[in-house]
Amino acid sequence: MIVAPEAPYPPHGGGALRTASMFEYLARRFRLDCILFREPGLPDPREALPEGWVRRADVLELPAHSRSLAARVARNAWRALRGAPPLNDRFSGFEGHLETLLRGRAYRLAVVEHFWCAPYYEQLADVSRYVALDLHNVESELYRSATDDANVLARALFRRFHQACLAIERRWLPRFPLLLTASRDDAARLRARLPGLCVEAVPNTIPAVAKPESAPGRSIVFSGNLEYHPNAAAVRYFHSRVWPLLKRREPGLVWRIVGKNAGALPREVAAGDGVEVVGPAPDAISELARSQVAVVPVLSGSGTRVKILEAWAAGVAVVSTSKGAEGLPARPGEHLLLADSPGAFAADVLRLLDSEEERRRLAAAGRALYEREFTWEAAWSRLDRILARAGIAEQK
Repeated sequence: MIVAPEAPYPPHGGGALRTASMFEYLARRFRLDCILFREPGLPDPREALPEGWVRRADVLELPAHSRSLAARVARNAWRALRGAPPLNDRFSGFEGHLETLLRGRAYRLAVVEHFWCAPYYEQLADVSRYVALDLHNVESELYRSATDDANVLARALFRRFHQACLAIERRWLPRFPLLLTASRDDAARLRARLPGLCVEAVPNTIPAVAKPESAPGRSIVFSGNLEYHPNAAAVRYFHSRVWPLLKRREPGLVWRIVGKNAGALPREVAAGDGVEVVGPAPDAISELARSQVAVVPVLSGSGTRVKILEAWAAGVAVVSTSKGAEGLPARPGEHLLLADSPGAFAADVLRLLDSEEERRRLAAAGRALYEREFTWEAAWSRLDRILARAGIAEQK
């Protein structure tokens, strides 16, 4: 059984890719049922599931709510007053629905995707011998780190949600016999806060793909969900602090922005000189391969950045902040370049634009690391060992 608040298919974006990998892992080894959630107006997520992978799929319908700025501000202010982090609040209140759906069933293993659904442990534990929680991020760390680059009002909001996440972690995480994190750094954070937890790191991965054949233009590229706070903050930082330095030296340089929710980009970014808003791409890796350098100016977050894995798979050299590359076993100068000030970031990008040899060297090392450690098959081998230690064998 798998419970997933974020639709895994089509597997576009870091969260969907991690969930889809877990789906396929479980479907290859067990008779799999799933419970998914649907936002109002979106297609039924069951229609996108690969045929034959799932024995039974159920959908929980989320209540409608406005996405206007005023409605979102009011909603999050009310959540802050209640101490309810936004996504935990969004996916809450389905205990009765789950009890009805699960009545009479029995499972060897249940996997909960995302911290947001951790409180459904009790409903799943009633029908499952073993329940695991797959933490895409450590949400308390995500909110803590977001305070560093936020304005005064947002900082107060993030601090409130940080404290609320810590309380939820203390209440629910010790109940799970197994927690999965996207990085060893996140696993260490949880063990330090809550000694005695069984935490295993299973890295974010992407499917094995051939390196695209491309002739990249004189451009740099950023990719990601543009409504996700760490990505939105990264774009604002890069546009205000790094992009002017690059344009001063390379007036004809193009900055390509790839990802869903492009409407969330600030107007001054989307309409900026040399900025090309690509929007969502059916094949993100081929889209990344059209540029010479991938930039990851991320200042906050948790887990690991799938955008770096996709750039490596595309054979594109990467310049990142230290936070952007956190959790990855990448050696600076060998697999990517790290820069934590605007001047250093711009200098590293220009260095790569000016040196085809250096770009190729970094890109080749990144591609080799991806092939060795960051394909779905690599994650599945790790999961096999973890479940074997827990005494959970395949059913197929």
